[in-house]
Amino acid sequence: MAEKEIAKQVIDALPDSVTMDEIIHALYVRTKFGRGEQEIRDGKGIPHDEAKRRLSKWVK
Repeated sequence: MAEKEIAKQVIDALPDSVTMDEIIHALYVRTKFGRGEQEIRDGKGIPHDEAKRRLSKWVK
């Protein structure tokens, strides 16, 4: 799907009272999640246990 169509879908899913900052944030989050999903499909992800180990120093 073209990036422009994805952006339209994200914006259309938001309520009518949304602010421009909220639109930008929603597009940013969608972009980051999309990139993360692609990395996983490309085999660049890390196992769940490794992620927990890495996060353990930040989350107590």
